[in-house]
Amino acid sequence: MDETVKGARVPHAREWLLVGVALALLAAAMAVEPIPQDSTYHAFADRRAIGGIPNFWNVASSLAFLAVGVAGLLLCARRRASGASIAWTVLFLGATLVAAGSAYYHWAPDNASLVWDRLPMTIGFMGLFVALLAEHIDERLERIAIVPALIVGAASVAWWRYADDLRFYAWVQFMPLVILSLLIAFYRGRYTHRRYLAYGLACYIVAKVAEALDRPIFEATGEALSGHTLKHLLAAAALYCVCRMLAKRERVPAQAPQSHG
Repeated sequence: MDETVKGARVPHAREWLLVGVALALLAAAMAVEPIPQDSTYHAFADRRAIGGIPNFWNVASSLAFLAVGVAGLLLCARRRASGASIAWTVLFLGATLVAAGSAYYHWAPDNASLVWDRLPMTIGFMGLFVALLAEHIDERLERIAIVPALIVGAASVAWWRYADDLRFYAWVQFMPLVILSLLIAFYRGRYTHRRYLAYGLACYIVAKVAEALDRPIFEATGEALSGHTLKHLLAAAALYCVCRMLAKRERVPAQAPQSHG
């Protein structure tokens, strides 16, 4: 159990480890050469237009984020998302905005429209990050960290657009996933059904693989489904896992052994 001094909470060694990992990842990201946006990034495999909508399937699949985002917001509004409810609301607000931003970007892909895809993604990443920290370490962290985290997320997109350097944005995207893995590994759950976090993480990892294999997947499916469209669906499935966790979970009684699942 963490010690306290005059009512102030003293960080546990595990928490210093999390801080150290986050800073080490940032240092590693900034130690490499600046990473410019690859101009071929916008050349997606599936460019079919349907009903006058260019890049139809990449645009339409963005609506999956709207569905899960609205479901999550309704869940939070009904106060089912106990614990870090503000941060969970930020996560699902980000997901809802991703639907609009992603559809806008895929309608006419370029760096200018990509800003409006990436900005709401950082809102979601930071909401998730703060919710997990608060619920595993100290729920007071939610109110302390949510605004600074959102500022950091927005700054990463602004820096990419200003300097054409993706290093900071890459850290904002991937650092929370590493911390999530460590939280699952080293902390006991304060709520039941925490295994859904692992399901969501797995879905997101596969989504990133699908994104990298955009054209090979498109060709392997007879040009029926591209890797990027599949990435949208899998990333939305990752959010759905979080939504299901919040809907089903109950707080573990303090006197009972805390569940890892």
